[in-house]
Amino acid sequence: MENFTFTRIESGSEIPYKLLLLADETVEAIDRYIFNSDIYLLQDGLQDVAVMALYKNSDTELEIKNIAVIDPYRNKGIGSILINKAKEIAKEYPYKTLTVGTSDTGFQQIRFYEKNGFIKKGILKDFFIENYPDPIYENGLQMRDMILLTHHLAE
Repeated sequence: MENFTFTRIESGSEIPYKLLLLADETVEAIDRYIFNSDIYLLQDGLQDVAVMALYKNSDTELEIKNIAVIDPYRNKGIGSILINKAKEIAKEYPYKTLTVGTSDTGFQQIRFYEKNGFIKKGILKDFFIENYPDPIYENGLQMRDMILLTHHLAE
C-alpha cells in the first residue's frame, strides 16, 4: 500500500477508457459524463489500478459517475479508499451530499456502498433499458433500473 498514489488527471490528458469500461458498458455511455467530470487515478507504482470519475450535479451534490478497480486489486479495500477520497474531495468544496447510482442487479455494489455509509434514496425506472442499445445482464438478470444512493457529508 505504500506505493499507492492518488492523482487527478489534468484536463486534456488521455482518458483511461480501459479502466472506466470495467464499471460502464460502453464508451458512448462514458462520453455522456466524462468530459464534465474530474477523473482520478490510483496507481501502485507505475500501474494504474483504479479510477474514479466525479461529476458536479449541483452546488450541493457531487456524484460518483464511475468507480472501478482492476481484478487483482479487488476485495482488498481499494474501493473503500476511493470512496473515502471522494468524501474528502466533496467536503473540500463543500458539497452537502455525495451520490452514486448502480444497477438494480448489482447486489454486491449496493452492499459495498451501504457498507461505506450510503443509503438508498431512489430509483430511476428503466434507466438501463432506455440508455443502452442492447440488454445488459449482471448476476444472470437483465439490468433495468438504477438504484440511487446518497451519503450526507458532515459539516
